[in-house]
Amino acid sequence: MMDPLPEQMRAAGAALLAALDEPARARAAYRFDDTAARRWLEYRPRPRPGVCLDDLDRAGRKAAHRLLATALSPAAYAQAMAIVALEEVLDRAEGWRQGRHSGDYWVAVFGDPERDDRWGWRLEGHHLSVSMTVADDRVSPAPIFFGANPATVRHAGHPVSRPLGVEEDLARALLDAMGPAARAAAIIADEAPGDIVSATRPRVPGPLEPLGVPADRLGPTGRALLNQLVAVYLDRLPPELALREADRLDGRELHFAWAGPTRPGQRHYYRVQGDDLLLEYDNTADDGNHVHTVLRRPASDFGDDVLAAHHKEAPH
Repeated sequence: MMDPLPEQMRAAGAALLAALDEPARARAAYRFDDTAARRWLEYRPRPRPGVCLDDLDRAGRKAAHRLLATALSPAAYAQAMAIVALEEVLDRAEGWRQGRHSGDYWVAVFGDPERDDRWGWRLEGHHLSVSMTVADDRVSPAPIFFGANPATVRHAGHPVSRPLGVEEDLARALLDAMGPAARAAAIIADEAPGDIVSATRPRVPGPLEPLGVPADRLGPTGRALLNQLVAVYLDRLPPELALREADRLDGRELHFAWAGPTRPGQRHYYRVQGDDLLLEYDNTADDGNHVHTVLRRPASDFGDDVLAAHHKEAPH
């Protein structure tokens, strides 16, 4: 029988640190209470905490990928690897001027996965950021950011690469299923914002306004499609975490909001909000061929939920 997720994650985190030589381990390892480094989200090609995978040997890189795989479902891991590979595609499209490369991803471990009750880790680079926190053998996921540039690569009119296509298609199907009143409530602006609204902020301060259309104003088809859209984001997580998050949201009110034109190929944005849930999607750069998506839990990002429970059960 496969080990429970917290044990898998601890074992993978410990194996990663053991696979690194001393200089690499020094760059990868942080104290858990280094809040500035731990509460970090950066999906642009900028400097970031941690050690670069390109600086590791094969064993170190494989250990980092095995740690990442504990946090993602098989389908989401495939999405993540497609996102990483797009760095080379983008570099070619830019005439090799930026020096982008698929090894430019960074891993950081916060605390000691073998000994500490509280620890966490993150693997991050351009268009990919996955943060996990573990406290008392409870895993808290988020933020999880997936992007893609180019969002779609086509040949002879057919897509050959579109790693975040389902996230767009289901949202469009949801819009199409709405009646006029619900659609009017859902479309909050004629133009999309320039990026996801939560951006790289370490905290999301409350619900983003306007909320859009509530799920109870949708018909049965619309509600089913909204639930499917939420499931696409939750299913980035391993099954036990996805099921836990779905159970937590069951019966809670969800809102859907769209900004920008509704015709495919134009710049657009949407978000879904619920109890401790924020999903954002934008396709607003490069003439609507550059996607950002994020799964956030505004009250629980970076393990705030499991850390609060830890302090309640074992006050320091």
